[in-house]
Amino acid sequence: MEAMAKARFIRVTPRKARRVVDLIRGKQATEAVTVLKFAPQAASEPVLKVVQSAIANARVIADRDNVAFDETKLVIKTAVVDEGPTLKRFRPRAQGRASQILKRTSHITVVVAPIDDKEGAR
Repeated sequence: MEAMAKARFIRVTPRKARRVVDLIRGKQATEAVTVLKFAPQAASEPVLKVVQSAIANARVIADRDNVAFDETKLVIKTAVVDEGPTLKRFRPRAQGRASQILKRTSHITVVVAPIDDKEGAR
């Protein structure tokens, strides 16, 4: 039983979000939430919300299938940050010129699964 959560068009650069996602990949879900709460990076807030959403989705799936749910047995199976569309803006510069500013966005995807499913997949 896997549960997935996505956050799309998040206004954080993919490179900075990947630094945060690398901290939690493969960890236990409750441990990942704790790590993200205390991570100093600004990108940890949207990643935290996606992880909490994936845990909530797992709870809903377990309730729907009448399966016992234990949050401590969930593991971050995959965590991916993809590049979203780039917003292009212009800043006035000297002598009537303009320089381009690229405001990058990210798509964050997190999949959680119980520990037995993760070991069975290998």
